[in-house]
Amino acid sequence: MAIRPATDNDVPALARLVNSAYRGEFSKKGWTSEADLLVGGVRIDEEELLEMLHREKDAILVEESAGEIRGCVHLVNKGEHVYLGLLTVNPLLQAGGIGKNLMTAAEAWTRQQQLKSIQLTVITARIELVAWYERRGYRDTGTRKPYPYRPATGEPSQPIVFMLMEKRLD
Repeated sequence: MAIRPATDNDVPALARLVNSAYRGEFSKKGWTSEADLLVGGVRIDEEELLEMLHREKDAILVEESAGEIRGCVHLVNKGEHVYLGLLTVNPLLQAGGIGKNLMTAAEAWTRQQQLKSIQLTVITARIELVAWYERRGYRDTGTRKPYPYRPATGEPSQPIVFMLMEKRLD
């Protein structure tokens, strides 16, 4: 099990991984699926991933074993903190420690950037996911953000609101 920065060559596999973990029937094999919250659409496309990889202050870390990408996380240096997004684990491998390892790597990356906190957003209706982040030291900041609706990402089946969570690393 190795965690490393993603490359352009990883983009097709990353797009498949992320979309399989968040959308469609296969995503329901894991516990992070958004398939019941967003109908249709894709979570991300290859063009978006390439843009992320080429942003100066972004990093995408991947976890792989035997040449297979099994998880990823997107990190953005925002100057005062790191924004963590796109935490993804293959639905068949969830609850096996990959997500936890990616979070540990994200914290190390944040410290390398000489920043002292990580922020992320999570859908408020995802109570089990909020609890997972809380077990890892993230706290609700009290800030709520509306879902940034785009037709390509699917049609919401209910109102969606994001909760901003933060973990201090000092």
